[in-house]
Amino acid sequence: MKKLNFLKYIFIIVGVGLLTTTFFLLYNNYKFLETAIISQGTVIGFEKYRSSDHSVLFRPIVKFIDEKGQNVEFVSNSANSRPQYHVGEKVEVIYNSIASNEAKINSFFEIWGVATVTGIGSVGLFIFGWSNYVFDKKKRDLLQHLKQSGTTIETNFQSVVMNNNSSTKNSRNYYQIKSQWQNPVTSKMHVFTSDYIYYDPTDCIKTDKIKVLIDRNDPKKYSVDVSFLPEME
Repeated sequence: MKKLNFLKYIFIIVGVGLLTTTFFLLYNNYKFLETAIISQGTVIGFEKYRSSDHSVLFRPIVKFIDEKGQNVEFVSNSANSRPQYHVGEKVEVIYNSIASNEAKINSFFEIWGVATVTGIGSVGLFIFGWSNYVFDKKKRDLLQHLKQSGTTIETNFQSVVMNNNSSTKNSRNYYQIKSQWQNPVTSKMHVFTSDYIYYDPTDCIKTDKIKVLIDRNDPKKYSVDVSFLPEME
């Protein structure tokens, strides 16, 4: 549990790190484009290499003549499983006016692709981590409120249910304890569901009564007491 709770902070930190990297890439691209020169180049071949998953990728090799009349060759940063150009194809090139070997094919993905990927990744990771942090904080605040002004009631144990969204081979199964209680004042029946439990607690439940801490004025605000269960390492 502690490891799982720690993950949200990892997601936030990695998200912030990637976002910083994205701004750095955007700034570098902006500075590059400020003084870059556009020229015409020709694809003269392809560089092949294997990615981390051992698939073969192709990066075009481009040749062009800079403003000083020098022949310049460079390997494109963008790679694909199939060549996106053919040998002899003309492509627009953009290069550094001071160091012409710093060149790129003048396309959106070539210039902005890495920054786009890191930007999307950073936002996704940060939102995931932050939303989990906010959710956990709300639960902690609610528990603190209930401990200060709530009431403990005994509810009737109903069942242990497994989260059906986590039943795949490589996913962890989550379980929840369900119980119910009839409010003696309003005669309404209330069903309570525990937080996620990361193992099947069925064999650990030796009683028909489950304690629940509730807000008497609003029973929808509650916390099921699962402190009787063994802690998971």
